[in-house]
Amino acid sequence: MAVSWIAGDFGDLDVLSLVETEVAAPAAGEVTIDVRAAGVNPADHKHLSAGRGTDRPLPLRIGYEVAGVLAALGPDTAIASGDAAIGDPVVAFRVTGGYSSRLTVPAHDVFAKPDALDFPEAANLLLAGATAAQMLHVTGVTAGQTILVHGASGAVGVSLLQQARIIGASVVGTASEHNFDLLREFGAVPIRYGPGIVERVRASAPDGVAAALDTVGTQEAIDTSVELVPDRRRTVTIVASEHSRSLGIPSINGAQPDSAAFRDDVRQRLLDWAAAGRLIVPVARTFPLSEAVQALELVRTGHPGGKVALIP
Repeated sequence: MAVSWIAGDFGDLDVLSLVETEVAAPAAGEVTIDVRAAGVNPADHKHLSAGRGTDRPLPLRIGYEVAGVLAALGPDTAIASGDAAIGDPVVAFRVTGGYSSRLTVPAHDVFAKPDALDFPEAANLLLAGATAAQMLHVTGVTAGQTILVHGASGAVGVSLLQQARIIGASVVGTASEHNFDLLREFGAVPIRYGPGIVERVRASAPDGVAAALDTVGTQEAIDTSVELVPDRRRTVTIVASEHSRSLGIPSINGAQPDSAAFRDDVRQRLLDWAAAGRLIVPVARTFPLSEAVQALELVRTGHPGGKVALIP
């Protein structure tokens, strides 16, 4: 038995319930994980309402990434990173039902946990990290280029700063002034939001910016991207809106087949970077699994100050 959060209907956070659930024994190609931490992401609460009016099956289990220890392996089964044994620490992404104390998942979504990350950090590495990696990929960012990142102090933004530095690109990042030191810590030049943003970017990047990557979806971010980077192939947003669509700004999300395939492929690279200490995950707060609703309320404010994890 396990305890898991499920949604019996689509709607707000009040549709969630913590219930006891049976955990199936792993078949061939599956493993069972005792969860030590589950990552909490904006996508978790967004998907509670996104299915209304569709034929998505209920009850809905939420949570896409976890870290824990192997409790059981199916017959003749290895995890994605190779052979593993009961008790080995692992990380899993993209899974279903991560808000749980134990779950059985496909082995191809499970990897050895980097020793450099604790469980809450490891449980928050891959969703934001894979999103950031795809943003850099689709905009063609390469060494020596300077890019603009909107919302650089958020979870995806912080991963973007680190990954850009790894590949040799420079970043001008927008943030609130109280987050400027965080951006500087990861090698970015911080600029504030608000009127005059285009001029501040140009002053910080006198040779121009090669690409604009938006993690916030505001009209200011979209308009600034268009003015500074006219080539739409070198702009991207992860918060699509009518305004961004009207201007031809490409958007990506994990439900798109191409996005899903890329994010699956990039998982091991991100884990290797984390193992080498080149990619870290700032965790702002952990909550007991029983307080998942409170954790989601904090995350959907948009200002948690770092990643959030649930601890069974």
